[in-house]
Amino acid sequence: MKHILTVTLLLTMFFGIAQIIGLAVTDNYIDKIATAETGQLQWKQLPSIAGVPVERPDVEPKVSIWYILAAILIGTAIILLIIKIGKTFLWKLWFFLAITVCLQVSLAAFISETLALVLAVLFAVFKIFRPNLIISNLSELFVYGGLAAIFVPILNILYSFILLLLLSIYDMYAVWKSKHMVKMAKFQTASGIFAGLLIPYALPKKGKGKIKTAVLGGGDIGFPLIFAGTVMKTNGMVPALIVVAGSTLALFLLLSLSKKDRFYPAMPFLTAGCALGYVVSLLA
Repeated sequence: MKHILTVTLLLTMFFGIAQIIGLAVTDNYIDKIATAETGQLQWKQLPSIAGVPVERPDVEPKVSIWYILAAILIGTAIILLIIKIGKTFLWKLWFFLAITVCLQVSLAAFISETLALVLAVLFAVFKIFRPNLIISNLSELFVYGGLAAIFVPILNILYSFILLLLLSIYDMYAVWKSKHMVKMAKFQTASGIFAGLLIPYALPKKGKGKIKTAVLGGGDIGFPLIFAGTVMKTNGMVPALIVVAGSTLALFLLLSLSKKDRFYPAMPFLTAGCALGYVVSLLA
């Protein structure tokens, strides 16, 4: 087992909670009245940030996966450049903007745009300047719902699954071959700002030094959620929850069967879990 049982269970539980919250966020962005009136799925507009509207990319599903992959590759290149030049403040600035946007979109599904923006900024500030495990993990539970609300409307089940397959191949290459994913994870952890879940082996205490921490990257949370979101908008909430159960089980099995102090690409396992959950949802 990669981590002790308690940490494994907590990491798996938080993953599942983030998936469920993300589905709730995405569902709240469906315009139920307009959908009932037109007979076609209609989406609410995303909130504006400081008066600047946030727009979903206006692309077809078959094009959107390349749009998303290009964004991932560009983002990866920027992070690697930041690591090379050693400018941690650039990573913090980028992280602040990304967290603020995603959190506001997520929280605005339940509260007013203004209050959502205030809370998003506060969370982002605390994550960067006063980081602690509670603030970090609590915000991570909501961040990916914002991503899902942006990208689920421009995808469908087929192309979101193709996206998972392509990301699985990329993840295996990035972890096992080029190892730049490992490099980025270590950089984020060293900077004190990690995009993903952080579960410590023990509560940190003053004078005790660093505590061993289990991590799960943000992409490993966000992309299975996006697939589950496309299932939800097409087939309903119950099939989407079955998909979530499949990906959560896959994560637990990965953490249970993997070895200590080794890095594994999570996306292939999560993709298999999503596929299993989707097949079961069709048979249910």
